[in-house]
Amino acid sequence: MNVYEIAVLFHPDLEIDLSKPQAKVEKIISDNGGKITKTDNWGKKKLAYPIAKQEQAVYVFYTVEMPGEGVKKVEATFNITDEIIRYLITRPDLKAIAKAEALKAEKAEKAQARGEKADDTKTETTENE
Repeated sequence: MNVYEIAVLFHPDLEIDLSKPQAKVEKIISDNGGKITKTDNWGKKKLAYPIAKQEQAVYVFYTVEMPGEGVKKVEATFNITDEIIRYLITRPDLKAIAKAEALKAEKAEKAQARGEKADDTKTETTENE
């Protein structure tokens, strides 16, 4: 199973009741052997340029585990789905993500250590006064 990130731009009029189109996308993914591990709904955003005479779209991102053969079937189905105005399927660089998370954790540890040292120096100066 490969990990994919799928960005789906839904028609802006669907913002009110997005549950049916989302369920349709989730069914398309699961029917082609995929398993959704994470869903992130960004809501209605302005597009950089008009798509299908629309200035805005509802952005929803999915993290999916799916076999490689299922991707082409999902793309073919997304192409004929009326609710979707654009989509993008990518494979994330898992090594780069892990490296970025490690650097973030390292920075947090250093910041915490600096914070503790700053607290120690403040207590020493107040004791001397």
